[in-house]
Amino acid sequence: MADSHIRWRRSPLGCLFAMFILSASAAFTTGQLAAEDLAPRFDVWFVPEVQDQPFTGRVTLFFSTTAGQPRLGPNWFHPEPFLSFDVQNWLPEEPLTLSPDREGVLTFPRDFSTVDLSGYYVQAVARFNPWDRRIGDGSGNGFSNVERVRTDGSAVPLMISQSIEDHPFKETAWTKLLKVRSSLLSEFHGRDVFLQAAVTLPASYYDHPQRRFPTIFTIPGFSGTHERARRTSPLVEHNEQGVEFLRVTLDPSCPLGHHVFADSANNGPYGQALIDEFLPAFDEQFRSIAQPEARFLTGHSSGGWSSLWLQITYPEQFGGVWSTAPDSVDFRDFQRINLYQPGTNMYVDGAGNRRPIARNGDRTALWYDDFAWMEHVLGPGGQLHSFEAVFSPRGPDGTPRLLWNRETGAVDTDVAKSWEPYDIRLQLERNWDSLGPLLTGKLHIFMGSRDTFLLEGATQLLKQSLTSLGSDAVVEIHPGKDHSTLMSEDLRNRICQEMTYVFLSNFPNWPDIAN
Repeated sequence: MADSHIRWRRSPLGCLFAMFILSASAAFTTGQLAAEDLAPRFDVWFVPEVQDQPFTGRVTLFFSTTAGQPRLGPNWFHPEPFLSFDVQNWLPEEPLTLSPDREGVLTFPRDFSTVDLSGYYVQAVARFNPWDRRIGDGSGNGFSNVERVRTDGSAVPLMISQSIEDHPFKETAWTKLLKVRSSLLSEFHGRDVFLQAAVTLPASYYDHPQRRFPTIFTIPGFSGTHERARRTSPLVEHNEQGVEFLRVTLDPSCPLGHHVFADSANNGPYGQALIDEFLPAFDEQFRSIAQPEARFLTGHSSGGWSSLWLQITYPEQFGGVWSTAPDSVDFRDFQRINLYQPGTNMYVDGAGNRRPIARNGDRTALWYDDFAWMEHVLGPGGQLHSFEAVFSPRGPDGTPRLLWNRETGAVDTDVAKSWEPYDIRLQLERNWDSLGPLLTGKLHIFMGSRDTFLLEGATQLLKQSLTSLGSDAVVEIHPGKDHSTLMSEDLRNRICQEMTYVFLSNFPNWPDIAN
């Protein structure tokens, strides 16, 4: 029935007939409901050229006041409306009618009756590729043209006829792609999985073909990848001793978000794969000094957490970590929420006040309930669900167990308890007798006192814990700095200089050394 309907619609006579019917229907509907608000409707279908098999997954309609590419939203701090719907075995060219009031449709904001779409544009996206955490620009996903929203009761046609192309990493003379197939991750997921990174070469790499170099491994924050590290000119190092580094920017992205290079029940053994498979391949292909004392870790935000996690999990593989603005390192203060306290709610505190998740100065910029619902409507791959993908056990349905109820905000205390193995403060306390000697001189953590995402409290608790353990860790809370202003040029240069000092203390004869 669907196929014959499509053929009729595409014939010239069929198009004229359809236009007549739509016009008559719109006129009747407008006349019948002239005084009422008409819920906008959208007729969505996809063509076989972008997907020739039935599709099971999520379809999302993005709205915007501008006619650019609404599919590239939403902006965390200024999100525009969108809605989504899960389909089962949706056939090519089969019409799908969506509206905010259709059963099964998820909307953001949750109360869509408050949204006036007059003057908005709309674009449809089908998430054909579940292996890419991105939606609107995820490789292989399908999208439609941008259309004006109609508020006269007639449906907006949205034909998903375009596919997002894969954009291969473009190497330069100074930045190379390292892509390593992981047997461990491929076996876990039942498909080929690769670890990849951008490797930036030192300025003297070509001039001194026998020279070997120390390495700085950088882990980007959420949504960051190795692609941003591409350079077309040599990197000038800012250290007095003239030490040059290989700089490796790792890709931390995975289908469920940011895997933070931690082994998990849902993402698989990313930490082990990095150590056992990626590092040997890197040392073989590039002129690195393949010794732990010449490997240094750094990262910001989720990358800050990742780098710190790798250092404490594999303390004998790296010579030190310089972590900046890490995600919560103590789950007693998970963005000001004590996950271990019975009766905890992610959306409201004990007094019933809404919980913020981000601030701009003294003003709340995001509320936890709004942000969590936004991610819920978008589907897997968001920042908050990314934590569950790493820290939670796998549920009976094969997905990560949820830490909290998305409707009510109530925390599942059993799931919170299962997060303990990833609580950095707790792991250091429980294993300090063995870890302490291996981490001497290796821990450096920096945080702003006014972190945008309310992360400073957890870092302060970690600092207190490390002090009580007798650690020599450097944990600094920088007054007045937020999530972005923390990373000043002075701090960047200081971190590089400190890495240089540590390296030269172990390799005083560089560059005249053998591997």
